[in-house]
Amino acid sequence: MISDRSNVIQPGKDIYDQIKGNWSSLYFKNSNPIVVELACGKGEYSVALASRFPDKNFIGVDIKGDRLWKGSTLAVEQELQNVVFIRANIMLLENFFKPLEVAEIWIPFPDPRPKKRDVKRRLTSQRFLDIYKKIIKPHGYLRLKTDNDAFFDYTLDELMKRDDVVDLQFTDNVYESKLREECFDVKTHYEDFFSRQGQLIKYLRFRFKHL
Repeated sequence: MISDRSNVIQPGKDIYDQIKGNWSSLYFKNSNPIVVELACGKGEYSVALASRFPDKNFIGVDIKGDRLWKGSTLAVEQELQNVVFIRANIMLLENFFKPLEVAEIWIPFPDPRPKKRDVKRRLTSQRFLDIYKKIIKPHGYLRLKTDNDAFFDYTLDELMKRDDVVDLQFTDNVYESKLREECFDVKTHYEDFFSRQGQLIKYLRFRFKHL
């Protein structure tokens, strides 16, 4: 059962309500930088990056327990101690991270929420961007990958509305871009599927300007 996995933090476990600001003492036992993957699904990015960068700690966040089971299992099989998963709604991020605690945020292939009624649920809507700014460190990058043209354009429009976005770089074909190397060629299930179908993979990254 996923509730028995020590690398999954979910409601019902004491650590769920205690972890905010205490990652180094209650889980990782080190003060290495924290990288968060949002809507992590099966955790492909978190697990792959944890394997490549043992000097960083990786945290995948998703609400679906069956998806997290896959990432949890991969981490166990690879004996990775620097990756953990939170089963929670992304709107609750501030319950798990104190201000400026996160070094970097990845959003690889989120649900584009194409319906107009779901605009506020898009992970790059203003209310989510405001949350990310609170928890990410100055100079920390937020990185997004998607195959969806409309969602990518929406995200760029939302970023252009803000006066606190700096160092924004983007491409509509990451595999033919100089930005490719900073994605480490890690592919989620959806990225692999859509790229095989001939879809171009879009990528952007930026930082928030903190006063």
